[in-house]
Amino acid sequence: MKLTKKSHACIRLEKDGRTLVIDPGTFSEEDAAVGADAILVTHEHLDHFNEERLRAGMESSPGAEIWTLASVAEKLSAAFPGRVHTVGHGDAFTAAGFEVQVHGELHAVIHPDIPRITNVGYLIDGGKVFHPGDALTVPDGPVETLMLPVMAPWNKIAEVIDYVREVRPQRAYDIHDALLTDLARPIYDHQIGALGGAEHLRLTPGASAEV
Repeated sequence: MKLTKKSHACIRLEKDGRTLVIDPGTFSEEDAAVGADAILVTHEHLDHFNEERLRAGMESSPGAEIWTLASVAEKLSAAFPGRVHTVGHGDAFTAAGFEVQVHGELHAVIHPDIPRITNVGYLIDGGKVFHPGDALTVPDGPVETLMLPVMAPWNKIAEVIDYVREVRPQRAYDIHDALLTDLARPIYDHQIGALGGAEHLRLTPGASAEV
């Protein structure tokens, strides 16, 4: 399948003429979800969920559907009856020809004083791609391509490296990188690449790769 990186945590997957978009948030391009046949959202934080982006995607493709957790679904289901589906850990479904398994329940800890919200990750086509959202969830199966939350208010590089080691993917592509400056990227590239135990890769927004 074709993987296209959009800004921050958003990716587009294309296979057999159909498109799946994950996490078109406020930090992503305005048209990040436009043309999608299916959209997945991991959680409600604005850098992963932007209602205008989702509405644009749904309106551009009358057959498009959304799969997400309850806190996001309740904001959209009335506007798109029958096209918004609520999912949780352990669920499995088919979206635009992609087989999807749901893993995880909670967002990573930002600070003990901040209540944790629900977060789910999506395993695509039996492990071809895994997008964990804002958590270091380890799915119960092999992962070929890990979308790696490389820099966030809730993580540090030691945790990122250990996450790659635990998941043991064939390759890891950076996501959640809007807060990471170009000045710091070589440090992250070197340390994750040298210590993670998997091929560490990075795509600029708009660039694509076959996975």
